[in-house]
Amino acid sequence: MRKIVWLWGMLSALFACGFAAPALAGASLSYRTLPGWDGTPLGAVVMTPTGQGNGPFPLIVMPASWALPSLEYVGRGTVLANQGYVVVSYTSRGFWESGGRIDVAGPSTVEDVSAVIDWALANTPARADAIGVSGISYGAGTSLLAAARDPRIKAVAALSGWADLEASLYPYRTPNKQAMALLIASGYFTGRPGPELARAAEYALWGDYEGAVRVTLPIVGNRGVQNEIAALNRNGTAVLLANAWNDGIFAPNQLVRLFEGLTGPKRLMFAPGDHATIELPGALGLPNEVYDQAGRWFDFHLKRIDNGVGREPTVRLRSQAQGLRTFPSWSAVQATPTVYGLTRPTGLLAPTGDLSSGTSTGWSHGIASGVPTIADSGTVLLSGLMQGLGLQTTASIPLIARGAAAVWQGPWLSAPRNLSGKPSLRITLSPSRSEVSVFAYLYSVDGLGIGQLITHKAYTLRDGMPYAARTIDIEMEATSWDIPAGRRLALVIDTTDPRYSDASGLGSVQFSSPGSAPSQLRLPLR
Repeated sequence: MRKIVWLWGMLSALFACGFAAPALAGASLSYRTLPGWDGTPLGAVVMTPTGQGNGPFPLIVMPASWALPSLEYVGRGTVLANQGYVVVSYTSRGFWESGGRIDVAGPSTVEDVSAVIDWALANTPARADAIGVSGISYGAGTSLLAAARDPRIKAVAALSGWADLEASLYPYRTPNKQAMALLIASGYFTGRPGPELARAAEYALWGDYEGAVRVTLPIVGNRGVQNEIAALNRNGTAVLLANAWNDGIFAPNQLVRLFEGLTGPKRLMFAPGDHATIELPGALGLPNEVYDQAGRWFDFHLKRIDNGVGREPTVRLRSQAQGLRTFPSWSAVQATPTVYGLTRPTGLLAPTGDLSSGTSTGWSHGIASGVPTIADSGTVLLSGLMQGLGLQTTASIPLIARGAAAVWQGPWLSAPRNLSGKPSLRITLSPSRSEVSVFAYLYSVDGLGIGQLITHKAYTLRDGMPYAARTIDIEMEATSWDIPAGRRLALVIDTTDPRYSDASGLGSVQFSSPGSAPSQLRLPLR
């Protein structure tokens, strides 16, 4: 590992020194080793404006993503330096050539952001009154936490980040095993794990992702800015959040909750894709909608350029068909939902219920638990990446095994509709076991029965009484989806999904719709 780190440091320095000169007029690059808050060395690329006067210039600090080095942002950092910003892109503590150990966004990692700011103010022509932070993934979450704790930070652009680690990796008490495995493996390959990551890895190695969550959540569960919104609001930090609809690591809803809790300047952007895919071209310095908006965000809040940002809608949602819709608030996104009642599934070979305009109660319908079906959420990173390219995760609704899944279908649509926002499901279930996982999928279905997956959500009941009825409310992940005329919506619920670690052993689940809590699906349709 030491040889790899040394080689990476040399390549970084050669890149910065060898390729910066003639091609990057207006910016100088240098590879530096900066002191973290406790003196831990951090590898960094410093980009400074040239030929633009003596400054001082606004400062943007960019902590690198999980498992990536300081070169991650050199492309975008150079663009920003050419536009009159001092930019410091650095490798997060514990990874690659930076010292220390990976502490999973612990206090040391967050405090390093302030230490890098201190260094930049002392060693570059940076302005102390115009400081921004920005990052992707791990860098985004770190940036938000640092902004809550350091009032010098005036603006943030957090891309593909998290606000709530528990909601991201343990949605409704269901371990996201593919995301956890990816993070653990990449952390070990590119860095030096601290005790939290090592403890999770001990359990994940044996496939016990529930155990991995159980031993780490008491430590890292609060390492998200959702717990520090009051500080962000008190600081008046301008916060831009951008993520992909199908982010397999940090799904949309936890960022929606953060956005709704912010009282200062804010913007929320979602588009089709997966974790860190929609902004990747921009990080390389290529034209990119996310980074273009982030640049305008910093111009307005740090340079005080009146570019219209302060008068624009705060919510920007791009659909899977690339249609853009803007809203003044998230409450406007969720306004006036369409409510469908779930009826009893009927039919001999493929029992199917209706998504009806009225309420249907007093029925029950059972399926086997612990049995896979062809309905699933896809593969972390791959499925969302394909979505961003226009290739959707699909399933043949008629071929979904009704013995292991419950299916409801809506009416054929006579006109195009758009679904933008968070669908929500209320359902009552009675499992034969004390623990069971259920997975709810919403599809857009064509005339041949092929369903495109719009959104999904996992939910696990734990420590219950066998056969006891439980009414649950599931908030499915937010999305924006254009539905052409001639299609219909379908809701599918089963008990296994390869993306998650489920609690569904062999048994049964009975679904019902009591009069006191009718089963229904609420959709923000337009």
